[in-house]
Amino acid sequence: MIKNRITEMLGVQYPIVQAPMGWIARSQLASAVSNAGAMGIIETSSGQLDEVRAEIGKMRQLTDKPFGVNVAQAFVRDPDIVQFVIDQGVKFVSTSAGDPAKYCGQLKAAGLTVFHVVPSLGAALKAIEAGVDGLIVEGGEGGGFKNPRDVATMVLLPLVCSKVDVPIIAAGGITDGRTMAAAFALGAEGVQMGTRMVSAAESPVHENWKTAIVEAKETDTVFLNRFGPGPALRALRTAKTTEYEKASPEGGVMAEFANALKLYFGGDMEASIALSGQVAGRIDSVRPVADIIRDTVREFEEVTADLGRRYGVTC
Repeated sequence: MIKNRITEMLGVQYPIVQAPMGWIARSQLASAVSNAGAMGIIETSSGQLDEVRAEIGKMRQLTDKPFGVNVAQAFVRDPDIVQFVIDQGVKFVSTSAGDPAKYCGQLKAAGLTVFHVVPSLGAALKAIEAGVDGLIVEGGEGGGFKNPRDVATMVLLPLVCSKVDVPIIAAGGITDGRTMAAAFALGAEGVQMGTRMVSAAESPVHENWKTAIVEAKETDTVFLNRFGPGPALRALRTAKTTEYEKASPEGGVMAEFANALKLYFGGDMEASIALSGQVAGRIDSVRPVADIIRDTVREFEEVTADLGRRYGVTC
């Protein structure tokens, strides 16, 4: 067990959070993460709140450990989303893709712990002003929807940590204990894993997507839609995304997600866009979540202890 502000606030054994990927971050994956001692997250970015409600019900049957919900503001149209989250009885919520002040006060007034995802120092300071309990600082090498002016975790994380006092979860490029140790050295107290969890055995996505991650090189992601309209995003390199790297399709990149389920669960890697981080280049196998969490913590402890021995630092 690792004890710090993150584990105390979230009520987990290990300060590791599963990223809230649309359609993917549901009970099958999130319960495995929670049962392994980390923080499983249920998504709302799909906008399918009836299905999300059912998935949260399944979580109650699959785990007695803490789990949270993410509110991706840009993708949720329900004006009662805050009450929806409160009604689920969770204690932790992450907000993203929008103004941190929009929901923070209501959620905290209901007794929830609120972290906001930020891609820049300016966004971090705005979230602190809004009253969040903590931050998820996400570097541009991570998969999914991004700030078009991307900043790598190695630069962004220590910058934000030097300016704020709240606990910080690092995201972008995290896949094992070595990267977790690096994030802690830069000031984080927790880490979030996305691509590593997409490729996990309990991930519900089609095996073709998992295989593509395992076979990917570190150069096999593309940064799309830097100049809009809509958010930028990082995805696996396919024939489609290689074409869109140079110019967005007519109607915009976001229109491609109309066929997302054909890729996510049908396995047609050209049907839509497979969001993924650069860390895909370091993932070489599909593994159970429990093994991922266990080995991450073990390696984290080994790396930090080894640094202390090698450089004469008493931990």
